[in-house]
Parts: sequence; structure tokens; C-alpha cells
Amino acid sequence: MNTLYLAPPIFFVIAFVFSMLGMGGSQLYIPILYWMGLDFKTEAVPLGMLLNVVNSGSAAFTYWRKKLIIWNVAIPFAISMIIFAPLGVWLNIQLPVKPLLIFFALFTAAAAVLMLSGWKPKQGEMSSRGRIILGLTSGSGLGTVAGMIGRGGGSFVVPLLYIAGLETKFAAATSAFVVTCSGISSFISHLATAAHPNWGVWIATVLSVFLGSQLGSRLMAGKMKSRAIKQVFGWVLLGVAALIIIKDVILQ
Repeated sequence: MNTLYLAPPIFFVIAFVFSMLGMGGSQLYIPILYWMGLDFKTEAVPLGMLLNVVNSGSAAFTYWRKKLIIWNVAIPFAISMIIFAPLGVWLNIQLPVKPLLIFFALFTAAAAVLMLSGWKPKQGEMSSRGRIILGLTSGSGLGTVAGMIGRGGGSFVVPLLYIAGLETKFAAATSAFVVTCSGISSFISHLATAAHPNWGVWIATVLSVFLGSQLGSRLMAGKMKSRAIKQVFGWVLLGVAALIIIKDVILQ
């Protein structure tokens, strides 16, 4: 039975939630598309990255208008992630699927534990120079990972910015911009190398994700509290990691 018709409403809900977290949502789009029967490398990952860009880009526009993006943090992250994302795409092409899925799950679970642990950064913000160094070094590593596993990197950008001293709301907003930039680089690389588009599915899911992201980002900018954002963030990621490990690693 073809279940792809369920993708637009499901992805609308995902976009609504993940746009509030400063994340593109590819950590859910990609496994869901894979479970619905799309090939992981040539169909699920490229479409997941496109939806990631649509979601985070739409949310970033809302956050920019609300003046929530911290630009002296966002720019170094974005530049280094854009540069290193193609390296991750090359690694994706070279590696088999199962190790990618295991790495995908571990990457997701680590971010969830960090946010749910209740750990707080020490008082005081990092200096401007420290933030630039953090962006350049962490962005290069996360850009490689993002391209390799089809992620925008938001699940680690938000905790890192939180560690750097940003309030969670500003961290999520800044991450939305960073994730958009890295996602564009990863998506273009996948499109140029391995993507096999199904235009009907692509158009329907893009529209649903755009609508969901607009609603979610407007809600977060206006009413959501930082503590609620962290809790939603952590539990959603932990659930995704568990599903991937059980369904695609243990039961395979």
C-alpha cells in the first residue's frame, strides 16, 4: 500500500513543532520518507533536505522580522557549515546505509540528552571572539555531519548556542538561519549527485511544510517560553533516535 499520501499532513505537524525549535525537521522527514518506501540516498535524503530548508528558511524569516537572530553568532556558523557540507555529501555517497542510520540515531540521542539533563551553562556570555571561534570550529564539524546524514545540524546548533550563553528562544531563532544556510549547501550537493525527484511528492510536501513552519515560528516568537522549548526539543529528538535504533537497526 502506498502511504506517501500521508506525508503532507504528517509533515505539516512536524514543521509546526520543529520551526519552534530552530530546526529544519529532516531528522523526522528522512526516516519517515524512508519508511514510506523511498530510497534512502537518492530520494529520502534529498527531499528531506529540501523540506529542511523550506521549514527553517520560512521560520528564519519570521525570526528576522521579530529581531531574534543574533547575527554575530549566526554568520560564522553558517559560513563554515556551507563550506563543509559538500564533504559530508561525498562521505554519504561512499558509505553504506546502515552505518549512516546508526550514526544518525546516536547524533540525535546525544542532543536530546544534553537538553533534557537540565545542565546549565555557567553565568555570563562568551566574548564576541569566542563566539566566532565556536561558530567556525563547530560549524565545520557540524557541516560535515549535516551533509553526510542529511541534516541541517539544528539538533546540535541549539545546544551549542545555549552553552555559549544565549537564551533558548534566541538560540532557536539563530539556529533557524544557520540550518537554512547549511541545508541549502547540502541539498544542492545531493541534487547534483544522487537525487531522483518525484515532483508530485516534492510539491505537496513543500507546501505543507511551509504552512506548518509559518504557524509554528509565529507561535514561538510570540508566546513560547524557553523552558517549554527545551522540553519539547529533548523529548522529540529522543523519540526519533529510539525509533530509528529499534526499527532500522535492531529489527532489520
